[in-house]
Amino acid sequence: MSRYETYLREHRDRHLAELKDFLRIPSVSALSAHRPDVERAARWVADAMQAAGLEHVEVLPTGGHPVVYADWLHAPGRPTALVYGHYDVQPVDPEHLWVTPPFEPDVRDGKLYARGASDDKGQVFLHIKAVETLLRVDGALPLNLRFLVEGEEEIGSRHLPAFVEAHRDRLRADVAVISDTTFFARGVPAITTGLRGLAALEITVRGARGDLHSGLYGGAVQNPLHALVELLAGLRGPDGRIRVEGFYDRVRPVPEEERRQWAALPHDDARLVAELGVPALFGEAGYTTLERLWARPTLELNGVWGGFTGEGTKTVLPAEAHAKITCRLVPDQEPEEILDRLEAHLRTHLPPGVTLEVRREPGGARAVLTPHDHPAVQAARQALREAYGVEPVLVRMGGSIPVAETFATVLGLPVVLLGFGLPEENFHAPNEHFHLENFDGGLRTLCAYWPLLARGAL
Repeated sequence: MSRYETYLREHRDRHLAELKDFLRIPSVSALSAHRPDVERAARWVADAMQAAGLEHVEVLPTGGHPVVYADWLHAPGRPTALVYGHYDVQPVDPEHLWVTPPFEPDVRDGKLYARGASDDKGQVFLHIKAVETLLRVDGALPLNLRFLVEGEEEIGSRHLPAFVEAHRDRLRADVAVISDTTFFARGVPAITTGLRGLAALEITVRGARGDLHSGLYGGAVQNPLHALVELLAGLRGPDGRIRVEGFYDRVRPVPEEERRQWAALPHDDARLVAELGVPALFGEAGYTTLERLWARPTLELNGVWGGFTGEGTKTVLPAEAHAKITCRLVPDQEPEEILDRLEAHLRTHLPPGVTLEVRREPGGARAVLTPHDHPAVQAARQALREAYGVEPVLVRMGGSIPVAETFATVLGLPVVLLGFGLPEENFHAPNEHFHLENFDGGLRTLCAYWPLLARGAL
């Protein structure tokens, strides 16, 4: 490692300047006005890969924003890893809350501030520069690598599953490695071994053909807003348990050893209450906060609307009311089965006098779980230990990365989530930043990881 550390130290200023150039590109995938910037970011990634020494670099079309592919395949008999990341970023609103402009990178107090600094340009950049370091110092990589960097992660990776299916042979590997997650806390490096899945739908409750005067018709017809509120209130009990019939049938219990490991983590409910500014935490009875966040399924209302919401009063019975609902899923739960059960519950409990329309949203995903004893996980654990000098922890994450499930089901790959962000780095919010201690530590980790993985029995 000392040879790699010397190279990284000598080239740190250049590397940091290059990352700033990357961050200056406003590659906001959700906004059509930024499509040229998204394409420019893809080309930037391709050029950086080429300069690092990767081969067969291509910017490939999808039905939307392009993906960037590259590889280095000169280690016969050694394992192959597929590295995934994304170069697109979230919108910056509200922009007035940024201390410095979101696409003008600024270093303050050991942190690099810019949109995409942590999610995920900074972490993708670490992988490219780790390859550069190994090739410059050793002249070769210790294993085979393939890179797949997309431009639609922030809008649901809607075209990536079809791309992966169409390029299965080209993406053939032994393990997928994703750096788009966080440490458990500052100074507590972590490997994420599990992600929750996702299922989503939107419902519309309809009454009369049009809005009605509440004085002329109130009390004689059902109000869709009242019906919707009654319907939604029945989805969850006061104990936090979901009341949809069969919702928990497939839920896999957490192994006791894993529960003990989570209980030993430096988590404090009172501190979380203070950080979030809520009067109290709430969740399914009988489980700790970390268990609720990582290993229990949820059903959440993400938006409810209908009727008149302007200034003053409008005495109207709205013709319709709407709600968006998402479920975070755990291992063994199937997204379509959960949506079937949820729709059946809604139709069974629909109040009289209204009709129900259900529209399922695309982008559902199963939960992903990688065994703790998998050689790729153990190699990541040793690499973090070498780079940070502390024992890393194994955690799960409550969020979803749909491409992880795609890699698991379409390519049959175990997924290692080796991220270097911190939970407080404001990704998706104003003043996103990346701690430079993890810029350095992440590079050290990856330079240690690939040789360790090459020697592991995959």
